[in-house]
Amino acid sequence: MKLVACLRAGLAAIVFACAGLAAAQGNLEINTPAIAALQQSMQQRHAQLAPLYASGAVGLARDGTVALRDASGVPLAQRGQVNALIAAENADRAALYREIARANGHPEWEADVRATFAQRWIDRAQRGWWVQGSGGWAQK
Repeated sequence: MKLVACLRAGLAAIVFACAGLAAAQGNLEINTPAIAALQQSMQQRHAQLAPLYASGAVGLARDGTVALRDASGVPLAQRGQVNALIAAENADRAALYREIARANGHPEWEADVRATFAQRWIDRAQRGWWVQGSGGWAQK
């Protein structure tokens, strides 16, 4: 429950914390039905991802996605499920970045939104989770 609340607060904070990009280019504090639906989907999925982050099997990549960092941390019989979970999360993340840019009337800002979110996901990662920086994977 604590992780869900943290993620919920984190998602809201990410949108609000994009002040640098927002000041330069537009309002990233936008909340549309599409954005709200994506956030809800991601929050629900987080309960399944949290143990994978904690074990180090999954990490937060520097490109704003989630990555299978250590496949050996997932039993072979569960890897297909974990890969599907990661794919669904990454699809929602990509859609979220796209929707925020689109809601601002500037779909060309998608890469900037993605870069801002990527850094925020990493900055807000819990202690012990793995994050990818310019030097590779590191435990936070």
